[in-house]
Amino acid sequence: MQALVLEQSEGRTTAIVRSLSPDALPAGEVTVDIDWSSLNYKDALAITGKGKIVRNFPMVPGIDFAGKVHHSEDPRFQTGQAVLLTGWGVGENHWGGLAEQARVKGDWLVPMPEGLDGRKAMIVGTAGLTAMLCVMAIEEGGVLPDQGDILVTGASGGVGSTAVALLSALGYRVTAVSGRASTHDYLRQLGAAEILSRADVDKDTRPLEKQRWAGAVDTVGDRTLASILAQINYGGVVAACGLAGGIGLSTTVMPFILRNIRLQGIDSVNTSFARRTDAWRRVVKTLPASFYQQAAHEITLHEAAESAAKLLNNGLTGRTLVKIR
Repeated sequence: MQALVLEQSEGRTTAIVRSLSPDALPAGEVTVDIDWSSLNYKDALAITGKGKIVRNFPMVPGIDFAGKVHHSEDPRFQTGQAVLLTGWGVGENHWGGLAEQARVKGDWLVPMPEGLDGRKAMIVGTAGLTAMLCVMAIEEGGVLPDQGDILVTGASGGVGSTAVALLSALGYRVTAVSGRASTHDYLRQLGAAEILSRADVDKDTRPLEKQRWAGAVDTVGDRTLASILAQINYGGVVAACGLAGGIGLSTTVMPFILRNIRLQGIDSVNTSFARRTDAWRRVVKTLPASFYQQAAHEITLHEAAESAAKLLNNGLTGRTLVKIR
């Protein structure tokens, strides 16, 4: 089997495609022949060594994959069955999806949702699942499409672009934030009604600013998130799922106690099976067919390391799909 293998020497991470024996795969009940994976922000941090994502080496990165069951000791999964996986620490502390095979726990797998195939599933991937969980949090907070704009930061990235498409399809008016003018046409095609520059939201603010947004999906964190919280409408919801701008958050209680707003953290790694399957069902139902053509850039396993560096330097737009077979 071919796999992208991360190794570390003298504190430096290297990423090389190697030929490995399937016997080297870690323990698990189900072995999957992988057809498709994707390149996520967390993958890029792991592959480049710029984030403390991987602590045990060697490691096969790739936090998600889709393929067919090769062998199963779990009665829930049969040989040849189409499955997908996102999260559970795969690609971080358990060998992941940037390889021709993976061996994982049955509890981590989801049967391929009706209406998806492996390629479409990985165009959505971890990023799209996270975006759907953000949208669900906004809905569950009672924010309706007629209550005002939803702000999406990091809108040209995987989570952001999927969130724009989902929210627009559900009838929300979306304002997208992107630091690159070259992405504006793409974001409008996905459904963004308005586009702001990064400087419009990445700035210091007073504890309370003019109310502008009914809700928000934030992938940036730090000063951007603090700025958003000060501008959320009364009763609004912010779904926070990323830290591309930093892990800090300097804010006050004022928006929470005077405007009754909600800050909902979103984690897709350890989400329950029931919540996952519900989110995947919503993805299939909600995303327009055009999304799968608009949002996907396809690479090979051998191009993954180079593409990881591009992703961290804002050189990629939308979802990066890795064709394994």
